[in-house]
Amino acid sequence: MSLLFKNLRVHQVFGANTDVGKTILTSALVRASAGLGDAFYLKPVSTGPPESADTEHIQRYAGQHKERVHTDCLYQYQEPVSPHLAARLAAGDDESLVLKHPCIPTDATIVNSIAHHIRKCSAMVPGASHMYVETAGGVHSPTLSGTTQLDCYRPLFLPTVLVGDSKLGGISSTISAYESLLLRGYIVDAILLFRDEYYRNWEYLRSYFADRGVHVSTVAAPPAILPDPQENQASTEDYYDSLLQSSGDIMETVNHLDARHTSRLSELESMPRRSLDTFWWPFVQHAHFRKESDVNVIDSAHSDFFTVYRPLDTPQSSVLQPQFDGSASWWTQAFGHAHPSLTLAAARASGRYGHVMFPRASHLPALQLAERLVKDGPGKGWASRAFFSDDGSTAMEVALKMALRAYSTRQGDNLDSTEKKNLGILGLKGSYHGDTIGAMNACEEGVYTCEWHHAKGYWLDSPTVGIKQGKVVITVPSSIQSGDIPRDQLEGEVLAWAYDVPARLNTRLAMVYRSHIENTLEMLRSKGTSLSALVLEPLILGAGGMMFIDPLFQRVLVDVVREMDGTTDRSSWSGMPVIFDEVFVGLYRIGMESTTSILGVTPDISVNAKILTGGLVPLAVTLASNSIYEAFLSETKADALLHGHSYTAHAVGCEVANETFKLLDGLSSSELWAAAKTQWSDGSSNSVWSFWDPRFVDVLSHLPTVEEVMTLGTVLAIKLKDDNAGYVSQSAEVVFQPIELADVEGPELSAAPGGQSFGVHFRTLGNVAYFITSLNTSATVLRSLEDKIWLTLQPSR
Repeated sequence: MSLLFKNLRVHQVFGANTDVGKTILTSALVRASAGLGDAFYLKPVSTGPPESADTEHIQRYAGQHKERVHTDCLYQYQEPVSPHLAARLAAGDDESLVLKHPCIPTDATIVNSIAHHIRKCSAMVPGASHMYVETAGGVHSPTLSGTTQLDCYRPLFLPTVLVGDSKLGGISSTISAYESLLLRGYIVDAILLFRDEYYRNWEYLRSYFADRGVHVSTVAAPPAILPDPQENQASTEDYYDSLLQSSGDIMETVNHLDARHTSRLSELESMPRRSLDTFWWPFVQHAHFRKESDVNVIDSAHSDFFTVYRPLDTPQSSVLQPQFDGSASWWTQAFGHAHPSLTLAAARASGRYGHVMFPRASHLPALQLAERLVKDGPGKGWASRAFFSDDGSTAMEVALKMALRAYSTRQGDNLDSTEKKNLGILGLKGSYHGDTIGAMNACEEGVYTCEWHHAKGYWLDSPTVGIKQGKVVITVPSSIQSGDIPRDQLEGEVLAWAYDVPARLNTRLAMVYRSHIENTLEMLRSKGTSLSALVLEPLILGAGGMMFIDPLFQRVLVDVVREMDGTTDRSSWSGMPVIFDEVFVGLYRIGMESTTSILGVTPDISVNAKILTGGLVPLAVTLASNSIYEAFLSETKADALLHGHSYTAHAVGCEVANETFKLLDGLSSSELWAAAKTQWSDGSSNSVWSFWDPRFVDVLSHLPTVEEVMTLGTVLAIKLKDDNAGYVSQSAEVVFQPIELADVEGPELSAAPGGQSFGVHFRTLGNVAYFITSLNTSATVLRSLEDKIWLTLQPSR
C-alpha cells in the first residue's frame, strides 16, 4: 500500500506518451535532488539492451554529486518493445496470447518488489532525501502481465509527476493522461514538459492546469544528438547544467515537490484533532473516544485495504500502514476499494447525465438495471416492478408503505382510519431495518430506537444456527416448547445439513415451529393485535448481533403466514405481504444472489442495497410483485405511491450497479469461488459455502473463549463467552483490540499489497466480532487474516 516517509520524498514519474522525454526530465530531477542530499532512481521495468538502459543515462549525467545518486532496475528485458511483449519473448512464448506465463512476474510481485525497494532505500538514509520511480511509455502502457501501468501501480499510491507531451497532439494526450490518473485517484503534484517554441503546447497547458491547481514547469528541449559520442556527452552535460540554475524550472519543481510532501505530512498530522473537533460520528459514543490516537485517519484505500496514518518513532518508517477492511466498510464492498471498472462507470454516467429527475422519465442506466433486477436478478420469477431509493433504510420505508397499503386496500371497509394507523408488522426479535423512523417502528424497542419510536407489531424469538465444538447446532429458544426433538434434528456434521430446507420440512422440529407460530398468531388475534406484513431479514440478523437464523423456522413462518386467510391463489399475496430485507445478505454477500434459493419461497416485496453498487455509491431498490403494485392503481392520484427522493434512480448509481452485475457474473464462475465451494462441499447439491476455510472455522469453535462461530459466504461471526452478553458488552472489542495494530516488520512480505505488515479494522456487536471480506478477496489474504484472528484468540494473548 501507499508509503510516505518523513525522510524520503518519493514521486512516481508517468509519461503522457512514449518518447516525451521522461528519462531526460527525471535525470534533471535526480541531478537537482542530489545537490540537496541522497537521490534514488528506480526503473521497475526496462526493455532494450542494458547498455542503453535508463539507469545508465541517470548515472552518466548524475553531475557533481554522483556519489549521492543510487539507481536500480528491478526487471530488465533485452527486446526494446512493450514490457508485456518483452516478457513473453523472454519466456519463449511469442506465439501465445496468454500473458499468465509462469516466468512472467505478476502485478503483485512487481508492486511488492517496488515497495520493498523503497523501504530499503528509506532505511539507508536518516536525513532528507528524494526518490523517483520512472514508469515505461505512457500511462496506459502495459506492465509485464498486460495490466496497464495505472492499474498495476495503483496499490502503491505514490504521488505523481506527469511528463507532458510537447509535440503535435501533445495537448490532448497530456490532458487525457492527467484525467486517467485522476480517475484512479492519483495525486498529481506537478506536470513537466519541454518548451517547444513551434507547437507551444506549454502555453495552453500551463493556463489549463492553473485553473485546476496543478503546478506546471517547462524546460528547454535537449540539444540534437551529435554523431561523436564524446561531443554528444559534453553537449548533454552542458544541457543538464543549464537546467539546474538556482532560478530554473527544475529547481522550482524540486522545491514544489518538497513543499507538497511537507504539506501532505502536515495535513495527515492535523486530521485527528480536526476530526475530533468537527465530526459527529454514527454509532460512536464520543465520550469514549477523545484522544487523537482514537481516530482512524484513512489516507486512501485499494482492494481490501485502507492505508491509514500511523506515525512511528523513526523517520525511516512509513507513516502510512495498510489495514485490512474487516467489515467490508459496513458490508458494502464487493470487489474491493477503488475498483477501476466501477469508477469508470460512475464517470461515464456522470459525464452523460449528471443527475436527472425520474418521475415519468426513463434513462438507459435505470432501465437496464430495473430489467436486470426484475427479470434476471433477485426478483426473477416473482417481481414485476423496481422502485429506486437512496439506501437500505429508505428502501425499507418504501417496502413498508407498499405492504401496508396492499393489506389495507384488500381489507377495505373492514378497517377504519384509526385501525389503519395502528397496523403492525410481524418480525423477529433482534431485527434491524435502518435508522429512519418508519423502519425503526418495524422493530421492537432496543438500543437503535429513539424517543419518537413507537413499535408497531410483534417480534418472535428465533432459533439460530451456530458451529459449536465442531458441530452444526440448532439452538431453540426457551419460548419455543421444543419437547422431545430428536438430536439429529438439532445437530449435524456439515453446514449444508442446516440449510437443506426441503429435507427438513417434514421433521418433528418443523412441526414444533409451526405449532408455536400458529399458537402465537392465534394469541395475537385474540388480543386484537392487527398485523399487516411479515418483515424478515432472511438467514442473518445483521445489526442485531450477526444471528444466523434457522432457515427452517423462517420457511415455516412464511408458509404459516400465507395460509392465514386460506387463500390458494399464488398469483397474489396471501395472508400478509411478505417482505425480505436483503440489504445485508443479498447479491452474494453470503454466497447466493438471493436467499430465496435456500428458503424455497419468494417474497412479495424485497429490498437490496449495499453490494448493489459494489460499495461505491449509495443506491437501493425495492422490488415488488404485480399484486402489490396493483394495490396502488386507481383513477385517483392520492392512491399512488407518493414517495420519492430527489436523487431517485440517479444515473451514476444505476450505471455503477449495472457494472457491478457484470463483475458479479464473472466472479460467479471464477476459480476463486469454485475453490471455496469445493472446500465446503459435502457431495450434495446444497449450495451453501463460505470463503473462510472450514478447518479454521472448526478450530475456532473449539477455543475455550468462543461460545460459537458461524460463517456463510464472506461473513464470519465469532460469539465470545460473556456473562454480560449483548450489544453494550465491550468483550469482543477488548479481546480483538490487538488485531488493529500491524505486526512488527519482519523479513517476510505480508499478504497486503506492497508486502508491508498490516493491521485489521474490525467491528463488533457486543460480544460478537465479525469479519467480512469482499467477493474477490484472494485466498492468500484470507489465510493471513485467519492466522491473525487465531493468534488473537490464543490464551497467551
